[in-house]
Amino acid sequence: MERLQKVIAASGITSRRKAEELIVSGKVKVNGKIVTELGTKVTSSDQIEVNNQIITKETKEYYLLNKPRGIITSTSDDKERRTVIDLINTSARIYPVGRLDYDTTGALLLTNDGEFANIIMHPTSEIDKVYLAKLEGNIKGEQINQLKNGVLLDDVLVKASRVKLKKINQESNTSMVEITIHEGKNHQVKRMFETVGFHVEKLTRKRIGIFDIRNLKSGEYRKLTPKEVQIVYSYQSK
Repeated sequence: MERLQKVIAASGITSRRKAEELIVSGKVKVNGKIVTELGTKVTSSDQIEVNNQIITKETKEYYLLNKPRGIITSTSDDKERRTVIDLINTSARIYPVGRLDYDTTGALLLTNDGEFANIIMHPTSEIDKVYLAKLEGNIKGEQINQLKNGVLLDDVLVKASRVKLKKINQESNTSMVEITIHEGKNHQVKRMFETVGFHVEKLTRKRIGIFDIRNLKSGEYRKLTPKEVQIVYSYQSK
């Protein structure tokens, strides 16, 4: 027997955290009856419905994409703009793990494995998310220390685990800074730099944990190996 929210996540329709929200809000049925209690256990013979749709197990798929600029990080877009899903050749119901802004490029994971997505996104996994930011202006040690010590975003103290000044260009009055975070708040990196007085001109996510984009051109993707997936699941036990 397995927990209901884990089975829903395993179907590939959503993450475990979202599955828990759906259960509590009465959107899940087991054998025709609404279930709202988290931790409810089910077997493979039970029929599970989410929003009146029967769920089935899917073959798990995992991709790493080097997201180009001008692509929406979503499964669909009401303005009919291209999404990251359009770049992956698969019929599986994959979705992006976390988000990258429309004008942000770089490493993005996509999957139909809700448990895998939850591990990557949850701050307790302490998975590095490494960004390279081009800033307007010349950043100094004082501002870098502020980012390391923590800045307030929505009344929550958010710290960079590492900040490294890569280059200062006096002529163009810009700075290149590598910053590593573990959370994934909305527009987090841009907002962190704004709190210390710097506008981000360009932003690229270079790496998520063990996944980097060194061998992927913009718009290219690859499947993850079983060993890589296993490594991500090992973070769960830390």
